[in-house]
Amino acid sequence: MTYVDGFVAAVPTANREQYIQHASDAAAVFKEHCALQIVECWGDDVPEGKVTSFPMAVKCQPDETVIFSWITWPSREVRDRGMAKVMEDPRLQPDANPMPFDGKRLIYGGFEVVVDE
Repeated sequence: MTYVDGFVAAVPTANREQYIQHASDAAAVFKEHCALQIVECWGDDVPEGKVTSFPMAVKCQPDETVIFSWITWPSREVRDRGMAKVMEDPRLQPDANPMPFDGKRLIYGGFEVVVDE
């Protein structure tokens, strides 16, 4: 069964095009290291919650937009090998492809797919 890495972050709204370029550049590297699919989504209807919400989770500021993205891999094993190579790839080092957002507020995790209809 496939494996998914999921991400949520707050990106300065003014950095939208820079973020899209950053994500596109990173997607090419992930695909080289066996990722099946990379999906990047720009928040359009992301309400503020009273107890929990995407904006609250990433401490989204008024001048920021929440992004939601995921990477699909063939398996956890392929993801572990691929992600290790991605993290070492010089094209994704901060000096080569700086993140256009505060990486300290990035939420991420790996998930085993249990239903895929």
